[in-house]
Amino acid sequence: MNFLVTGGAGFIGSAVCRHLCANPAYRVTNLDKLTYAGNLASLRQIENAHNYRFAQADICDEKSVLDIMHRDDIDIVMNLAAESHVDRSIDGPGAFIETNIVGTYRILNAALEYWRGLADDRKGRFRFHHVSTDEVFGDLPFEGGMFVEETPYAPSSPYSASKAASDHLVRAWHETYGLPVVLSNCSNNYGPYHFPEKLIPLVILNALDEKPLPVYGAGANVRDWLFVEDHARALELVATKGTPGESYNVGGNSERTNLGVVETICDLLDSRRPRAGGKSYRDLISFVTDRPGHDRRYAIDASKIGRDLGWAPNENFDSGLARTVDWYLDNKWWWGPIREQNYAGERLGEARKGAA
Repeated sequence: MNFLVTGGAGFIGSAVCRHLCANPAYRVTNLDKLTYAGNLASLRQIENAHNYRFAQADICDEKSVLDIMHRDDIDIVMNLAAESHVDRSIDGPGAFIETNIVGTYRILNAALEYWRGLADDRKGRFRFHHVSTDEVFGDLPFEGGMFVEETPYAPSSPYSASKAASDHLVRAWHETYGLPVVLSNCSNNYGPYHFPEKLIPLVILNALDEKPLPVYGAGANVRDWLFVEDHARALELVATKGTPGESYNVGGNSERTNLGVVETICDLLDSRRPRAGGKSYRDLISFVTDRPGHDRRYAIDASKIGRDLGWAPNENFDSGLARTVDWYLDNKWWWGPIREQNYAGERLGEARKGAA
């Protein structure tokens, strides 16, 4: 079976590529534009694998995508290529519109033309898997409720609005043209190879550098956390066994406040890499002005993917976070150049309502 993974040099995409390449029956083509968050170092362990190849291309380049599909006889497209950081979408929404909406439109067109040209037996097994986020559903009250596949869309940020639009395009290409699509919406991922603009790696690396650990508002916002390798297993199941036209929510059943996450990281580092003088890393926590449109709470009901496809997470939040902290402690070769050359931990997304 031949996979095309778009955005395969990103955080989740690279985990998917590593996971798929462990199966010798699969061949994996990684298509990535290599923006600031794309990092081929994340694929180092498979870069010479017999069943892996890399193609640098943009999903907005419809012809290049179609050529790669033909060249590599693709059976399954897994579309993970996206701009994904909420704070960056506040500062510059244009890139999110271009990649997440226009790019999805372009790759859908390429996939449709490719699919229409397949022999009937291959047409029947082709899938276009679009990977999305729980943020398209908006937010939940602190006191209860969970996102299900039928939850109405109510995005709050330019990022989530762009992903919501792309989800609607994918469904439309299924309903209008018959393209066999499956969709998945996931909760917050964490784990190794995570670009350090996101909360967990940012806190780990800022702590190691003795820098302030920024917490938005009072840190009361709640997220459901999903270990990235568990997500990669779920995505394989959705892509290979999901029913065309269906969507599947993927969550870790691990709700935590943002402050609770930061404090747990501090406690893990206190035990693994104690600060000079015996102080706790918790002393570095700094409460900062909240970001605009900050959703209160996300929570995923993942019962459908468990019931229909037999998936369940292997990691709970405590075990997954411990693995993540240990990975960052042991792999400065990966994150050191990023902190030095690409992103040193500065705050993003401070644009306010009504600002000029």
